[in-house]
Amino acid sequence: MKRRLLLSSISTSAIALGALQLTGCATQNIADYAAEKPTLDLRQYFNGTLDAYGVFTDRSGKVVKRFTVVMVCGWTGKPGEETGVLDEDFTYSDGTKQKRVWKLQRSADGSYVGRADDVVGVANGQERGNAFQWGYTLSLPVDGKVFEVQFDDWMYLMTDKVMLNKATMSKFGIKLGEVTLSFTKR
Repeated sequence: MKRRLLLSSISTSAIALGALQLTGCATQNIADYAAEKPTLDLRQYFNGTLDAYGVFTDRSGKVVKRFTVVMVCGWTGKPGEETGVLDEDFTYSDGTKQKRVWKLQRSADGSYVGRADDVVGVANGQERGNAFQWGYTLSLPVDGKVFEVQFDDWMYLMTDKVMLNKATMSKFGIKLGEVTLSFTKR
């Protein structure tokens, strides 16, 4: 009887601890950044030429790839419904190169839809305060195979010239790694 009571108590404690851990894993909300300054306007920040420096870390935190990016960006269209092109040239630490061209569409409500050749479907995003968040599925080539992985991508404007970016990459809800970037506007 005492053993059964002890096991029941341990099980209850384990469930409570698990619930606390899940609560700690709750995702952030873009609305939490609404009052943060400086205020981000993607159309202003991603306009002109930018340099970015980044790393990809695996789920243990080990850096598995370093890279630089040169971005040439511009916007056209009437106010409130602009279209942006972010032309990215990546150079990886192993010498390989990659190009990605994002085409962004801004809606009247301030949300964004993005497309690129290696994005499955569309990326959906929104900005509040100093932050921008978007989610998308990327076709990622690895060792001769292509995997579709999900990105939860967050950008934070630090100054009018510097933005930090942290993206979590997952597959079937399992975290595979993170991409961390620092953008500098020329």
